[in-house]
Amino acid sequence: MGFLEELKTGILIADGAMGTMLYANGIDRCFEELNLSEPEQVLNVHKAYIEAGARVIQTNTYAANALKLARYGLEANVKAINKEAVRIARTAAENHSYILGTIGAIRGVEKDRAVLNEIKMSFLEQLSVLLEAGVDGILLETYYDFEELTEVLDIARKETELPIIAQLSVHEPGVLQNGLLLSDAFEKLEDNGADIVGLNCRLGPHYMVKSFESVPIPKKSYLSAYPNGGLLEYHDGHLMYRTEPDYFAKNAEALAEQGVRLIGGCCGTTPEHIKAITSALSNYSPVNEKVIKSETEEIDVRESDIKKREPGLNEIVRQRTSVIVELDTPKKLNFGKFMEGAKALKEAGIDALTMADNSLATPRISNLAAAVNIKNELNIRPLVHITCRDRNLVGLQSHLMGLHTLGIDQVLAITGDPTKIGDFPGATSVYDCSSFGLIELCKQFNQGISYSGQPLGEKTSFSVGAAFNPNVHNLSKAVRRLERKIKAGADYFMTQPIYSEQQIEDIYEATKHLDTPIYIGIMPLVSTRNAEFLHHEVPGIQLPVSVREKMAQWGNDRENAVREGIAIAKGLIDTAVQYFNGVYLITPFMRYDISVELVEYINKKTAHLHVLSKN
Repeated sequence: MGFLEELKTGILIADGAMGTMLYANGIDRCFEELNLSEPEQVLNVHKAYIEAGARVIQTNTYAANALKLARYGLEANVKAINKEAVRIARTAAENHSYILGTIGAIRGVEKDRAVLNEIKMSFLEQLSVLLEAGVDGILLETYYDFEELTEVLDIARKETELPIIAQLSVHEPGVLQNGLLLSDAFEKLEDNGADIVGLNCRLGPHYMVKSFESVPIPKKSYLSAYPNGGLLEYHDGHLMYRTEPDYFAKNAEALAEQGVRLIGGCCGTTPEHIKAITSALSNYSPVNEKVIKSETEEIDVRESDIKKREPGLNEIVRQRTSVIVELDTPKKLNFGKFMEGAKALKEAGIDALTMADNSLATPRISNLAAAVNIKNELNIRPLVHITCRDRNLVGLQSHLMGLHTLGIDQVLAITGDPTKIGDFPGATSVYDCSSFGLIELCKQFNQGISYSGQPLGEKTSFSVGAAFNPNVHNLSKAVRRLERKIKAGADYFMTQPIYSEQQIEDIYEATKHLDTPIYIGIMPLVSTRNAEFLHHEVPGIQLPVSVREKMAQWGNDRENAVREGIAIAKGLIDTAVQYFNGVYLITPFMRYDISVELVEYINKKTAHLHVLSKN
């Protein structure tokens, strides 16, 4: 009788965590490499689970793919590690247990660190070795990203007729992180060829059971569940799970009652947990019918609120010339001059005041605090930069919820300069996601869905800007990056400062096929020293020799140097407004008087051009 045949009439018990057991034995390095260096360690874990009652064990190959092994310089050992893993598992099983070739997900929190084509190539390489080595089935586990799982499942189904188990991981019971209901996801996986669909990791027994309460019994496949051993605890300097085997077993019974037929354990589970569920489920028969419990929550769309909001910058710039100005918040606590500058810029006629999020990793007064002040006291629309450097996903989600609550709906999503270039080089750069992931998160909020996939209660209305650095050797490559950001959901772009009229024309030619608006960044120069510093030391900024020479001719003559810088900026503006509707002025050194003059210049020039176009 085969693996799937046994599931038709019974419940199979699988093994628990491999990594938990190896870590408990004092091993804290690449677990998959142990297949080669310490195979007895792996063999003993397999044997312990089989002795506890596991009829299904998985190979020690969760991260044995080229992309993950590269972290340890082991990417050339994919074949050897996977082949040996199957041999060890087969030795332990002695034909008494089924062997599943385990392949773990690549994407997780840092979704955009690996492109899909690389993932697919890495997956196929590992899959081929496991199939050649002679496994009884393939276990795809810990997939948070539904796109990744569907892609690799398609590959696996084309490569083998062996049983395939496709297991998702979720942050919240019953829903994926993209908002897709678990029941719908399982149905799609079943339609794509999965023989068993289920969940593993992240959730403990209680919430794993809760997730399956809203899942019907599949028509063509079976259900599986590998819960964690509860939630992590920090105790005496160590992270640990505290779930008791008896409690785990009781919840295994509840899983069986929800129609789950393949039950094992994930992080924090041990042979004691597997022994307990083996005993608890020894007389259980599979469930063929169940009552479905709906856990979905209605989202308060608040359409009336969304319709009343002011047009976003992405909408304004499509209709007319739009000017936004960046004004840095202070490095010290004296805030008066900033507010003076904001007021002057409003009177000049800007569409929004934009504030960086500790640019160059240098701490300043919070741009959120500044945004609230200018919005409430001066009625200026704030455009708040958000970096991925300083906040983990918990902080990013909380920050976005706070912005929405404060009525701030214009944001610029950027990865952020690393801390090592700033005032505190020893500080930690977080980077749970990059700008791509942050853009997607903002757009997910606009659908009323949190990062974990749970409803937020209402929809946000963020207009999401993204950064564009055209100061590169390969402009077409930079444009391809723009296209990826558009796919992620970017509504418009703001460029790094540009100092060449020809470059503005080149940008137009390279991006004219795109429908997404672009604000051309212009930052006036104030001295030759300023020009040389920007050119040589600031990432993403380049100045032509001709511009540097124009500034250099004034030496220490500050007044004339400033006038020269303004003249250069006006020349750039003249070209920019011929090709683009958006101008993004970056105020140098709190010299908001310069920005005011340039805003007035733009408004007069575009008004004049509008009159000419009508005539």
